[in-house]
Amino acid sequence: MKNRILIVDDSFYMRTMLKNMLTDAGYEVVGEAANGQQALEMAASAKPDLITLDVILPDNTGLDVLKGIRQNDPDVKVVMCSAVGQEVIVNEALESGASAYIVKPFSEEKVLEIVSGALQTAE
Repeated sequence: MKNRILIVDDSFYMRTMLKNMLTDAGYEVVGEAANGQQALEMAASAKPDLITLDVILPDNTGLDVLKGIRQNDPDVKVVMCSAVGQEVIVNEALESGASAYIVKPFSEEKVLEIVSGALQTAE
């Protein structure tokens, strides 16, 4: 069974890049959200196995969205993807339930390795 992934990023370019990487690797991308509100709605309706989540969103912070997602679905894996790499933000994301944190720019290999690792801990 394919793992189902929701991509959350305000950048269309970044969503497209992640979608191409993940679908090429055999994952099923079940949705793309450009802001926190869409992310929460799509996470609830699509029931993905994993969510890639940007920290900087137009209507919310990724950390707030992460907390909202965790309240609705404590088991879903969340991998933060952000250009913000400050240790305090990374630590807060991990403490709030993120499985991993990838700092942009990132390589395809790095993304696939982290997504695969996060999903394996689910099984």
